[in-house]
Amino acid sequence: MVLWVILLCTLVSSLLGGLYVLGVFRRRRPNEPPLDKGTIPWLGHLLEFRRDSSEFLKRMQRKHGDVFTVLIGGYYFTFVMDTFCFGTIVKESRSKLDFTTNATQLVVRVFGYKPTEATHSIVHASSTKHLMGDGLTLLIQATMEGFRKLLLVNLSSGEKRVWQEENLFHYCYNIVFRAGYLALYGTEAPQGAGDKEKAEEQDRLHSNQLFQEFRKYDRLFPHLAFSVLPPKDKREAEQLKRHFWNMLSVKKVWQKDNISGWISEQVELLAENGIPEYMQNRFMFMLLWASQGNTGPTAFWLLLYLLKHPEALKAVRDEVDKVSRESGQEVKAGSPPVIVTRDMLNQTPLLDSALEETLRLVAAPMLVRAVLEDTCLKTSCGTEFTLRKGDKLALFPHISVQMNPEIHEEPHKFKYDRFINPDGTRKDFYRNGKKLKFVNMPWGAGVSTCPGRFFATAEMKLFVFLMLSHFDLELVNEEEEIPAIDISRWGFGTMQPVHDVRFRYRPRF
Repeated sequence: MVLWVILLCTLVSSLLGGLYVLGVFRRRRPNEPPLDKGTIPWLGHLLEFRRDSSEFLKRMQRKHGDVFTVLIGGYYFTFVMDTFCFGTIVKESRSKLDFTTNATQLVVRVFGYKPTEATHSIVHASSTKHLMGDGLTLLIQATMEGFRKLLLVNLSSGEKRVWQEENLFHYCYNIVFRAGYLALYGTEAPQGAGDKEKAEEQDRLHSNQLFQEFRKYDRLFPHLAFSVLPPKDKREAEQLKRHFWNMLSVKKVWQKDNISGWISEQVELLAENGIPEYMQNRFMFMLLWASQGNTGPTAFWLLLYLLKHPEALKAVRDEVDKVSRESGQEVKAGSPPVIVTRDMLNQTPLLDSALEETLRLVAAPMLVRAVLEDTCLKTSCGTEFTLRKGDKLALFPHISVQMNPEIHEEPHKFKYDRFINPDGTRKDFYRNGKKLKFVNMPWGAGVSTCPGRFFATAEMKLFVFLMLSHFDLELVNEEEEIPAIDISRWGFGTMQPVHDVRFRYRPRF
């Protein structure tokens, strides 16, 4: 009899525990945001969220207002769409709202790297030193050298002004990725005197091979991040991971010349902190995706928007030509390629605005914080909500800020000068008569702001500067509509197109 009672109690406990995990017993407490668990236990709204996160969140906002909690795959996410709350959220102490928890889970899942307590401080310190200030100047010079090898290699040979046709997305992603990779991870060491040309050819070949494999992994990334890859794709993802762990291993990186301080210093610091070499190799793969996974796609959108708006293309091209002339360089027949410096990139307010406008339209990161203790959130209208310990807090600035018509007039239109005043100064933005601090958030905010944003910006501007300086550009089909975005990538940075666009280019002179 006692045995049956024990078995019955165990069964009931297991059943109640299972129901708890499935979310059956979750109820909205006083002062908590509206709760929407969906109709499927545990899964909640996962399927709809994965299908189109943006449309799902718009529907929830219409239904519940600017703050609401939803069940997604066993986790409760409180989404805050009130722009005026963002400042308080990003400044909140990590003892209450912690961004590292969710980031750690993602990094382990997609790169196989297990961060330690030292990892974040290593990345932050090294990025501050090498991706900003004087370190950034050196890195821009190295990236310029990469573009010379990949983009401008045939210009000085007197190449005829013959149109060449390419897929725009592939072209931009390929060139920008490879130039950034060579600048960060180093270049082939010449084997002897007079072998510089052979080493450069190896750089072109190796970087292109690496890009092809990177694109395979990049296509799998969204489903891998959500752990919804089918078995065949999961096996391919694991094979690709191992490939990158090998190709980017610290042993192979140390064989290169011109390794950036950003890479070399982080490897040294990881070793000093006792991180095993196999885990350092995985860290190298994580850095590659973090640094190059969004710059190429953004460069594509920027060039595409310029090509679709002739007045914008002319204005930005006139600006870069003017900057080149004032630097003592001018693109004309027989002249050497322009060498773009950091000082030159700092003199392009129209290009800055066009890039920021592009990011406003296509950058869609999701900023997630783990709620470590019950926390009070006060909205702009005075309502106070309690965020429950154990939940996740999420911001999706693409909807609440970047595409908000109360902040940006005609938000779906590309306006290359949206972010500057006529005198070239940065424009302020207001909502309901109140000045806004956050009007575009492609890089995140607060302690989780992307530490490589200045290098990424310089990399994209440098590419577009050189393309507009040295080439005539046009779409093969000028009437072709701008392609739709791949909605599977909501939340992971810059969106990608569902199909490519054909363009052609030729030397300007």
